[in-house]
Amino acid sequence: MPNTSRVTDAFRHATVRYTTCCIGPPGSRLRDRKPDPLITTPGYEEITDEDKDVLRILDVDLDIPQNTSDHHTDKYEVSENSRDGSGPASLVIRRGRKFNLSLKLSRPFEIIKDDLKIIFETSESPKASRGTSVTIVLSDYDQPGRWTAEIKSHNVNGVTIAVSTPYDCIVGKWSLQVDTFLKYKPNGKAYRYFHKNPVYILFNPWCPDDGTYMSDEEGREEYILNDVGMVFAGTHRQIFAKPWNFAQFEDFVLDCVFYLLDRAKMPYRLRGSPVHVVRKISAIVNTQDEGGLLVGNWSGDFGRYTNPIAWTGSEAIIEEFWRTKQSVRYGQCWVFSGLVTTVCRAIGIPSRCVTNFASAHDTDGSITVDTHWDANGSPMTEYNADSIWNFHVWNDVWMARPDLPSGYGGWQAIDATPQETSEGTFCCGPASLEAIKQGMLELPYDGPFIFAEVNADRINWLKQSDGTWNKNFQKNIVGKNISTKRPGKGFSYRPLDDREDITHQYKFLEGSRDERAAVLNAFECSTLPDLKPADPQDVAFDLIEKDGILIGEPFEVSLRARNITGDNRTVNVTLTACVVYYTGVIACKIKTQRYNVKVQPYTDDEIIMTVAADEYLNKLVDQAAIKISCMATVEETKQVFTEQDDFRLSKPDLKISALEEVKVGSKLTCEISFANPLNTRLTKNFFFIEGPGLQRSRKITIGDVLPHSEAHLTVDLYPRRTGFRQLIASFNSKELTAVTGQCHVNVIP
Repeated sequence: MPNTSRVTDAFRHATVRYTTCCIGPPGSRLRDRKPDPLITTPGYEEITDEDKDVLRILDVDLDIPQNTSDHHTDKYEVSENSRDGSGPASLVIRRGRKFNLSLKLSRPFEIIKDDLKIIFETSESPKASRGTSVTIVLSDYDQPGRWTAEIKSHNVNGVTIAVSTPYDCIVGKWSLQVDTFLKYKPNGKAYRYFHKNPVYILFNPWCPDDGTYMSDEEGREEYILNDVGMVFAGTHRQIFAKPWNFAQFEDFVLDCVFYLLDRAKMPYRLRGSPVHVVRKISAIVNTQDEGGLLVGNWSGDFGRYTNPIAWTGSEAIIEEFWRTKQSVRYGQCWVFSGLVTTVCRAIGIPSRCVTNFASAHDTDGSITVDTHWDANGSPMTEYNADSIWNFHVWNDVWMARPDLPSGYGGWQAIDATPQETSEGTFCCGPASLEAIKQGMLELPYDGPFIFAEVNADRINWLKQSDGTWNKNFQKNIVGKNISTKRPGKGFSYRPLDDREDITHQYKFLEGSRDERAAVLNAFECSTLPDLKPADPQDVAFDLIEKDGILIGEPFEVSLRARNITGDNRTVNVTLTACVVYYTGVIACKIKTQRYNVKVQPYTDDEIIMTVAADEYLNKLVDQAAIKISCMATVEETKQVFTEQDDFRLSKPDLKISALEEVKVGSKLTCEISFANPLNTRLTKNFFFIEGPGLQRSRKITIGDVLPHSEAHLTVDLYPRRTGFRQLIASFNSKELTAVTGQCHVNVIP
């Protein structure tokens, strides 16, 4: 027996007939419902001939092609059919905008005689008091900001109704039901029609009243509708673009997102607020608290699971999770960020991947990065809980912030990479970029942590031979070249041309009065607010930056010392080269050398340490990153100079060749190749290839690749959707990972 309390007041004593069972997408609760038989409320008669005149609904046409076009949701595959083609289409709409539905009736609709109510419900226990059960009464006019329904037209075959949803309604999967009854028999029999598919209601950046409203059309095209993009990585001097398939329109993505919110038990009353939804998204994409989508792993040991650097998009990860309902292994920051972009764009929240180069990880709330050095001039790894990552990737999401003072809406930073807890949960944000820029860190959420990532100063703690500590202070160390993909249709053939530098959105010009004022504001929230820069010294040091070194080649570490006084200076130098993870954590030491140099007055001297390829090749980890550490002391003045620099060894390009234009459904042959730059055989080799509308995510294994020879792959694709499409590929092996490439194809009808 169904719960009769869910039938509205007008039908409390009515017999309810379910003419169509409610069926949703695979795995959904809606699909699991069983059809109910004809039932009567106890104490009332069975349906009699006198009730046969009650209007029956034979079918509901949601006019999916027109509604999805009007709502900018026509790219969603669930609005077409299921992946295997056997399932029917579902309606995807954006809140705050009308949509039309047409009812096929058992007889002509008579306004004087017939009435109906439209019922939308979501959650396992829908309640009107919680906004999860809504009954819409037909009206003669639209009432902005409310659930309304008005008759547009009617004829002998049925009636067409325009339904409006509020701009702040719950975002999720809603069931659709329609009750029909006779106006002159309000306590008579009523019939309830259950529509067979759910209606997906999303945020609406096109609606000025929606909290996600974005007035810029080019921005909406990029941050909502673009299903491919790129994530930037490397170092601030060696930036490279990693193509990414967001795949937010694939048929299982919406169901998966709402399943994750359900599994995390997010209250439905909060699911209309983009602020609360994105904060929950930053928690459910990782697995620390919610049993979420992706397991993080920074150990370098991935066993039989996927190395994070091998992923080329979100599709394969979300599909595996949806199939198994188990968290996928493994990911690191750029993978978490790519998934967040997919999830946010899927439900209508504008989102972009953001890469911060030289990104600080402050572990103690000091809003500084503390680096410790021993008396011999080497970094003290066991003391260095804080770190500076070569790069870190998080997300910006666009929304109003009614919970903050005026002026702090717009882009907000969130981060799904589990680093530190926030209010007891591994989540981060949303934090207003304007608040971070101004150093207004008392505003929610997690401003101090994000401010430190982009604008922390570094404190070098120097251990003396007697066991005491000195310290010096460095600014302009972190938060370099903060990058995202620029908005715009299509892609450049040189991916770095698509990079937009947004550093100015996070902080004022480094060293400017406004920037220092923001730092002073931030120190009000710091555990170490009394820092001052060191006095100027009389020997100028410069650690020469490295770039453009191909993996397998030797490299040099160079320190230039310039004596700017008229006296001789004796300089003791320690140079160290280490293999590091992109997080700045040392994997192993390559080499350390110490030098004692006499620098004449007003002259330069250069200290050089050479590192051969065979000294580092068998020690490299995924990103092929090297950290150079330097400590120099001046004997006569006790001046101390410390510096660290990271660089990434370059990898070869992956070449992809294919026709630039092809008809939908026709065979497209792609040739993929690259040259092995190493003096060693590549083993355990495979390619990942994928591209929305071109190719489902696919892993292809190939044989060993000999030293200095080429790896080849030929693959045939059959494009299934028209438009300008991007194919993404990566090559991975035990010895060499993340060789990536992309090509563009125009698929015509």
